[in-house]
Amino acid sequence: MTAYFPAARLRRAAFIGVLCAGLAVTGTGCGDDPDEGTNGVGKLTADKIEAKAKAAAGDAESVHLSGTLVSGGKAFTVDMRLKSDGGSGEVKSKDDTFQLLRVGEQLYLKASAAFWGQTDSAGKLGDKYVKVPEGDPSYKQFRGFTDMDVLLDGLLGLEGKLAKGSYTKVGHTRAVQVTADEGKGGKLSVSLEGTPYPLLMERAGGAGRVELAEWGKPFQLDPPAQDQTVDYGSQLPTTKGEGGEPAPAASKGSGQGANPTKP
Repeated sequence: MTAYFPAARLRRAAFIGVLCAGLAVTGTGCGDDPDEGTNGVGKLTADKIEAKAKAAAGDAESVHLSGTLVSGGKAFTVDMRLKSDGGSGEVKSKDDTFQLLRVGEQLYLKASAAFWGQTDSAGKLGDKYVKVPEGDPSYKQFRGFTDMDVLLDGLLGLEGKLAKGSYTKVGHTRAVQVTADEGKGGKLSVSLEGTPYPLLMERAGGAGRVELAEWGKPFQLDPPAQDQTVDYGSQLPTTKGEGGEPAPAASKGSGQGANPTKP
């Protein structure tokens, strides 16, 4: 019997080695340092990890933001590329899909003819970029979806006592999770590789789940071609409801700059 002990020990050692290698992927290897090869933020307290992530986001020149947001009781699917002087992308709601483009302070909106309602101008506006005048009530609301600072300030807010969660992955990037109020106040996943950027925000109360990627990646913003642009002057055209009464083409903002990230 003793002649088989070395072989048994070898098999046992091999099994343990494979097991530890598998556990190391999740950051809990047998004796391995889960922070080896990371940027070190996983060793910090939850409050400091959140602060590092917010600081990194504040210093970034650009970001690609995609996911869902709930604002004013409405759910929006967003896919926006943003930087300090503008942004571009798509926003979808249950009723509408529209493209937004902002270059500096000039905002453009592209939507289907159905978005503009039953007006004589609806056919002309469908799939055209319409200049949104700054004086129009809808300007601040639509602009909020293209404002990097507004979106990040509204998104990166955890509510409640913070705790450091487990190591995880967002896509192919290792991350550490910070939770608030045991997850009820939101969850934030912060990169463990390179700059500690926020990678995934799960908002409190089910108010959205947004991935943040391509931090600092440059991209070009240009106004649409002139033949693809419609300018209605100081105010957007109104639409007519089924009852024939005019109605705004878009809901009014707060007057102080609507924040689409506020529930």
